[in-house]
Order: sequence, then structure tokens, then C-alpha cells
Amino acid sequence: MRFSTKSRYALRAVVDLASHSNGRPISITEICQRQGLSSDYIEQLFIRLKKAGLLKSVRGSQGGYLLAKPAGSITVGDIIRTVERPLTPVICLDREGEGIKECSRSKECLTKPFWEKVNEKIGEVLDSTTLEDLAKGGDGC
Repeated sequence: MRFSTKSRYALRAVVDLASHSNGRPISITEICQRQGLSSDYIEQLFIRLKKAGLLKSVRGSQGGYLLAKPAGSITVGDIIRTVERPLTPVICLDREGEGIKECSRSKECLTKPFWEKVNEKIGEVLDSTTLEDLAKGGDGC
């Protein structure tokens, strides 16, 4: 399973924010300069993250973005699920559906239990790793 550029860039930018904020707003320009990312792209992702309640913004010359919650209470799963839909290794496990019909072979599919287990394990890693873990240089494992 490969995570999209959205997920990778959003995570890099938010971990940078968690690492450098110290309670002050950080501009997207500052984050993007450190991370070598496009400001326009990160702005789009930060708008989604703000709508999801993970970030908050401060206007003005000293404005920028802050985490809306402590870094230890925001998981990698929170970030990735906000910018990435669907987040499943195979389409038949996409429970949010977005117009996707159930696979016609779902009931007799011999590999579905395997994919469910893969999906569960990925979710466990994403949901047990926090921004604080990554900001401190650990992997959360």
C-alpha cells in the first residue's frame, strides 16, 4: 500500500509544526522552507486539517498555524484520514463507500479476511503513533 503525496506532505508539515511551534503560530511559508514543500499545496491541506479540528489559524503579521490539541493527542491516523480517502489496501474494504458498491464476490472471497487483517494492522500503527512521537524523533513503536 502506498500513501499519497497528500498524506506524506501533510504529515511532514504538521510534524514540523509540532516540532517548532512552542506555542507560537508558524507560517506555512516557514514550514515549507524547512521542508521543501509547496506553500499552495500545504495551504490546501491545512484548510482540511483546520476544518477537522486538528489545526487552528491565527491571522495577522505574526499569524500562522497552531495545533488545535496537544501533539500527544493527535495521531498519524487523524492526519492521514483527514487528507486521504479512502485509506484501505483494497477497494472492497472502503466502508465510507462514496458511491462504491459492495464487491459481488465479497461473501465468497477467500482473500478478504487477509486484507481486513492488513487494514486493521495499518490502522493500529497509524492510531498508536502521535505527532509528539514523531516530533521527538521516535517512531511510536
